[in-house]
Amino acid sequence: MKKKALDTFRKQLIEKRDDILKEAERTLAELNDHSGNIPDPNDRASAESGRNFELRIRQREQRLLSKIQEALQRIEDGEFGECESCGELIGLKRLEARPVTTLCIDCKTTQESKEKSLGK
Repeated sequence: MKKKALDTFRKQLIEKRDDILKEAERTLAELNDHSGNIPDPNDRASAESGRNFELRIRQREQRLLSKIQEALQRIEDGEFGECESCGELIGLKRLEARPVTTLCIDCKTTQESKEKSLGK
């Protein structure tokens, strides 16, 4: 892959990582600000539901953060854009859509078919 394309992907990944970290900090600050006692049970339940939803989003983003770090490491190691299953190059369109991917579209389709047949 050309250096210009790698630099573009690196920049996108770093920006996404920074955005996720800023949102995590914001969530933490909000959780600390709103930790007071809410007397009304309905209001308390709504607030708790909102916090739980926010935390689930942050958990998903935490998994994405590790994938971003792995993708950045693959760029540094010169392995970015190579399918970890078959070793072929991952299509540029696929990388543009999901730069953290480690599988080409054929291997990903096969993996999803196997998971579907196993009921996962």
